[in-house]
Amino acid sequence: MVSEGAKGRRVRALSAELALKTLRADQEQSGRLRSVIEQALVFTGATLVAVYLPTEDGGELRLAAAAGVPRTLYGLRDGYPANGNSPVATAARRGGPVSATSGASDTSDTSDISGTSAAGEPPDGAAPFDAPLLALPVRADEDGVGCLVAVTDDPAGFDAEDRQCLELYAGAVTRPRQEPPPAEPAEAQHDRRARGFSLAMDSGRIEVGDEVLALFGLAPGDFDGRVDTLLALTVPEDLPTVMSVVEPGHMATGERELEFRIRRPSGELRWLRLRGHVVFAANGRPARLVGTVGDTSRLRAGVNDVGRIQQLATDLSNASTVQEVSEVVAVALRGPLNADRIALAEVETDRLVVTVLDPADQGAWPEVWRSEWRTEWPDAPTRSMPTLATALREGRIAFCPPGTPVEPALAGVGPGGLAVLPLPAAGRVVGCCLIGWDSPHEFAPDERAVLTAAAGLAGQALVRVRAFDAEHELVATLQRTLLPRRLPELPGGIAVARYLPTTGGLEVGGDWYDVIHLQDHHVALVIGDVQGHNAGAATLMGQMRTAIRAYAVEGHPPDVVVSHANRLLMGMETDLFATCCYVSIDMEEGSGWCVRAGHLPPVLRLPDGGTETVEGDGGPPLGVIAHADFPLIPLRLRPGTVLALTTDGLVESAELHYDDGMRRLAEALSGTDPGHLGLMADALLDGATRGDDIALLLMRYDGMAVKPLRESWAVWRLPDATSHARRFTGRTLRSWGLPRDEVDTALLVVSELVTNALVHTQGQVRLDLTLIGDRLRIAVSDGSPRTPVKPALVSWQDTGGRGILLVEAVSTAWGTLPLSGGKQVWSELTVQARPV
Repeated sequence: MVSEGAKGRRVRALSAELALKTLRADQEQSGRLRSVIEQALVFTGATLVAVYLPTEDGGELRLAAAAGVPRTLYGLRDGYPANGNSPVATAARRGGPVSATSGASDTSDTSDISGTSAAGEPPDGAAPFDAPLLALPVRADEDGVGCLVAVTDDPAGFDAEDRQCLELYAGAVTRPRQEPPPAEPAEAQHDRRARGFSLAMDSGRIEVGDEVLALFGLAPGDFDGRVDTLLALTVPEDLPTVMSVVEPGHMATGERELEFRIRRPSGELRWLRLRGHVVFAANGRPARLVGTVGDTSRLRAGVNDVGRIQQLATDLSNASTVQEVSEVVAVALRGPLNADRIALAEVETDRLVVTVLDPADQGAWPEVWRSEWRTEWPDAPTRSMPTLATALREGRIAFCPPGTPVEPALAGVGPGGLAVLPLPAAGRVVGCCLIGWDSPHEFAPDERAVLTAAAGLAGQALVRVRAFDAEHELVATLQRTLLPRRLPELPGGIAVARYLPTTGGLEVGGDWYDVIHLQDHHVALVIGDVQGHNAGAATLMGQMRTAIRAYAVEGHPPDVVVSHANRLLMGMETDLFATCCYVSIDMEEGSGWCVRAGHLPPVLRLPDGGTETVEGDGGPPLGVIAHADFPLIPLRLRPGTVLALTTDGLVESAELHYDDGMRRLAEALSGTDPGHLGLMADALLDGATRGDDIALLLMRYDGMAVKPLRESWAVWRLPDATSHARRFTGRTLRSWGLPRDEVDTALLVVSELVTNALVHTQGQVRLDLTLIGDRLRIAVSDGSPRTPVKPALVSWQDTGGRGILLVEAVSTAWGTLPLSGGKQVWSELTVQARPV
């Protein structure tokens, strides 16, 4: 029985065996040799793999191919004497493996190399080899053997499985017996000369056939014979690869083969394949590079390019919606593949919802598709496409060359060839891509590989944007719910607000604004910014906005409101902080107070067009210091003044310094017309950088056309306190010109409210009278937070409980308000409007 550990150790060996089976039997020897050593690098821990083959006379082992780290770093030479004591020669001569590490040998019979370096006789100036090496014999032909050499940087050397894999690859290296070549027909000689080239390494002069020039898009009479003229047409990304072949300093023995792209003078992109080998001069230096050039554009549909896949990955990473992902894939594949149509769809339960049809013309699609065409998001008719259903169920890509029997709905998409690409992600299929050709199309191996990679990238992108959409919808809902739907109408002024999300990320964050009606025609303007751009920031924003609104409505002064909000945030289990600017304005007098908690100062646009920044000390951001001070900054507004509050996204970014941003804001305020506040707000946001969320709140103070009449009375707790309050009320209302019957109704309300406050509460009681237009407001404030309760039923024998019922009966409206730890009970009466 094979243990689980043994099974695990054979994973690489099995993978190597499977990889070797993919090598084509008809592959050219040089290409096969390079494939073998490149696979050896992948499936073993080797950093360098090289193959040495015997020369025709058998006196030397010459380097045939190498891959990995440059061999000169390990002191390996281009050739070794076949009868020498190097590991290369010893392994080939004895037909067994040879190991060497800093001159020491393993248990193999290699005593004749003990004490030597792995390279045997390193060239002058080369450092002695100090990494483990394994040399394995290979069968070069029927009479002689060569050697496969592998080097690793692992001090422990190659383990047993690495050795097993390397033995597999050594056995895969063969060189058939060299038979005398048959006489080449004259026609073939002419064809070889037409496709061939000969490059002089010292002068850069190149002799090329007419067909090679035609591939480059050049006429024989237009070519100057210089290799630089041909290199200038090479695509820049492929030029280093080509230069590694044609530059003398990069020459290596053996035949070289590579594919590269050129852009012909007409602008057409072509794939070419170069095969060549170096001819050495008598002094051992490379003299000429000779070989052939062929056209492989048919096998290269324009997408077999690592750079193109990388570009697709980059474009998909920037897509933020399902529609954008689909459009990116369509653009990246249809044009380079010369496809006639492409469709992308999402899988929703057992249906497909098409996101992109390219081209968008209904006439370009089969009739069954047109019959289902409803909107730009049609339902794909999957019920009539079992080939598609099977691909989605099994998650396997289906390539259908011309003549493949498929159902009519799919045959019409690609009569000349069809690719059905399930889009996999997270162990399931999340979408599908159909690519169709009208003319016959063959799927080259490189094209199949690239389409497979593109399908995987598209599937991962769809999963990402779906998750993004879900989180975006969550945060956007929070944003819409927690921000004011509309701003209230203000007495003596008008306010507008704007919110612009950032163009990146979730597009929502922690910026907020609010306008709060307070007592006695006071208004609070609030703007703030919570750290971060996610659901946590949006949630905390809603909590802070609600808290500040609640503290403000309770009647606390601005510094107390902000201080309470700071202590509340400090008590929350969060690492986030917030900045805030709170402004309270008396709309009757045009005066106010400002408190800043780590936020930008307000900017005033004066009636004459000048601007002024509200200077003054501010406190730290909310949630940083528990017992912080938030100083009050006085404000004075004249009619026509515009107050601007904003977040730092408008005035500061990576490209814009804070001071420059504040100066630009002031200039924009000065240069816009405050007559239409909405247009003014739009102008301030025009051209703003979108690196962060932006909240903007503007209020224009116009002044109240009719100012209310106000009087207050401190009610002392004396036996006749209610009588004093009644006399004060009577005198005040008669001086305001109210008729006797309206005064009597007001005296009844004052008697009941003052008596309730004196009887049921402790501390100071205050009576406030306010008259504006045809409304008389009577308010009694006390130190108890307990709200008076209206009795549900009062019998004839009860001695109390009728006061509130009387107040409700004669009042237009009445109610209670929290007020700095106490309450205010108020009543409004409709009276005769006094003349203005």
